[in-house]
Amino acid sequence: MLRFLLVCIPFFWSTMTIQAQNYELGKVTIAELKEKVHPKDSSAPAAILFKKGRTYFGYNKDVGFYANHVCEVKIKIYKKEGLSWADQKVRFYIGYEKLNEDRLEFSEAVTYNLENGNIVKTKLDNQGTFKNKINQYWKEKTITLPNVKVGSVIEYKYVLRSENLGKFPDFDIQFNIPVDYFYYKTQIPEFYIYKPILIGGIPLETESKFTNGSQSFDNAYSQTSSFSYKQIETFYTGKDVPALKEEPYINNLENYRGSIQQELERVRLPDQPIKDYSLTWEGVAKTIFKDDSFGKQLNQASLFTDDLNKLLPNVEDKNERLNLIFTYVKNRMNWNEINSCYTEKGVEKAYKDQTGNVAEINFILINMLRAAGIEANPVLVSTIQNGLPVYPTRTGFNYVIAAAEIDGKRILLDASHKLTAPNILPLNVLNWKGRLIKKDGASEEIELDPIILSKEIYSLIVKIHPDGKMNGQGRIQHTDYDAYSFRVENNAKSEDAYLEKFENRLGGLSVSNYKIENQKSNLDQSVIETFSFDSSSRSDIIEGKIFVNPLLFFTQSKNPFNQEKRQMPVYFGYKNLEKFNFNIEIPQGYTVESLPKPVRIASEDKKMSFILNFSATENKIQIVSQKEINSSIFATEDYRMIKEFFQKMIVSQNEKIILKKI
Repeated sequence: MLRFLLVCIPFFWSTMTIQAQNYELGKVTIAELKEKVHPKDSSAPAAILFKKGRTYFGYNKDVGFYANHVCEVKIKIYKKEGLSWADQKVRFYIGYEKLNEDRLEFSEAVTYNLENGNIVKTKLDNQGTFKNKINQYWKEKTITLPNVKVGSVIEYKYVLRSENLGKFPDFDIQFNIPVDYFYYKTQIPEFYIYKPILIGGIPLETESKFTNGSQSFDNAYSQTSSFSYKQIETFYTGKDVPALKEEPYINNLENYRGSIQQELERVRLPDQPIKDYSLTWEGVAKTIFKDDSFGKQLNQASLFTDDLNKLLPNVEDKNERLNLIFTYVKNRMNWNEINSCYTEKGVEKAYKDQTGNVAEINFILINMLRAAGIEANPVLVSTIQNGLPVYPTRTGFNYVIAAAEIDGKRILLDASHKLTAPNILPLNVLNWKGRLIKKDGASEEIELDPIILSKEIYSLIVKIHPDGKMNGQGRIQHTDYDAYSFRVENNAKSEDAYLEKFENRLGGLSVSNYKIENQKSNLDQSVIETFSFDSSSRSDIIEGKIFVNPLLFFTQSKNPFNQEKRQMPVYFGYKNLEKFNFNIEIPQGYTVESLPKPVRIASEDKKMSFILNFSATENKIQIVSQKEINSSIFATEDYRMIKEFFQKMIVSQNEKIILKKI
């Protein structure tokens, strides 16, 4: 399923031929300026004519080797919507403890226009460059290209200098506009071995070879010194990269953006022992565990003894203990909206302040559970926004939750979010697999995808009147992740605001006597809504006959999957069952002329299924409909099956029940 997402590129055994092409800044042609639409994507508001990158090393006596990352870009503006590409932003890191902060400089920023048949250049002056501090870790430099209009070609270059050799900046090769050509070259001293990773499955050519490299620098005596070495020179090139476009049912578009990534695997400097970096997930976990902001913070159980004695008087049952501690930590602690695997101020200060990051809050939970005699361990996670942790990297995890074990059953917990429950995590944490770390630093992979089906069950008693109007009573039950999603979406809304949205979603339904259970309490229980309703627009009367949709105001009329092809997997978030139980009373003096045929649809692998059944006795019609999605994510190859499944389901929902006068 993930084959197309990530490819580890063979390091220098690949010998594909790369055709030499001349892509340089400053070589804008009249033909480029005259071009009205992109030749392969007429809808494109702009296109990257080329993007070139180069990574090479420098050296000085104070810091040793450092990296220079050069990027050159040329863009054509086709439509008004493409003018936003005149603004370019690049972030760079400043939050190092032992390294100098990164430095970034723009240059050669030029706009080209065609005026009276001549190419006119407008250069960016220094006043068009801005630098902003995002937070304590990141800064951002921004340029705004001058005199940009529809038809313009713009170019710019920037150089990022960084002492961080652990991971290079990603070289993105896919954007929300087409890329005609890309080229990326790395020149890396033989002392450093990097793991190249291709995200997004974009076809490319690559070639690697050994070449000679050298460095000159001023030594401690202000004399020029130099040394030579072998370096690994690698080229990556490709063309005609399609625009990355939003599609329905996707987790994080960034997970699928084409990019070339480089992460340090090994350092073998002369006269120094070889250092290996994160070759396996076990190695990643051990590295994180050894950090004082991780492992040390999990041995603080004694801090919470007094509060536990007050919280758990005479409570022997471990499940009850877990629930009390979990609820206590959620209520006491307040998340500062920072995700991390590491503590910042430590669990002791966070507990005192009653606020902390994800690690601090969940480490407090783990310490308290352990002090209460419950086995508990941290689980490293990569959130959906952080990407899929498919290949071992030190930056692959950005979040940590707790895993408790009682009577052989594992319970996943996250106390940083107020609306979670045991085994109900924030939706952005449901991202493939996590890694549980035990007290000795050993680790194991665990599944984050929920095993059980979350359910939405709609039960309605409906009365149809001779004029086609309807009224009745309804009950909706939301379980597990459907209940959690409901709470998150509606917790801050007033009842009036929610009912207005609910009525509009169902085509102007009028709701009264509305009651809700377990929305803000009993978070491990189902959310249950009950209400009365009136509807004046869900039946058609034609020549004295009443035509009714089987699923009434819950009928789906449009297929969300309407593209011919799909670039990305289909993501539903979690396994789900949606069920409708309707009991319909038809008007006095009418009888059922016809009912739609029962429907049963299922995919070959049984991961998707749909049934729609009818029965009629005297003046009552019973309708049962059930849709099951038994996988949270489907591969791109399954798209045609999903599209056809939904289309058949929608067609069946829109066949009519026909009532006629007796």
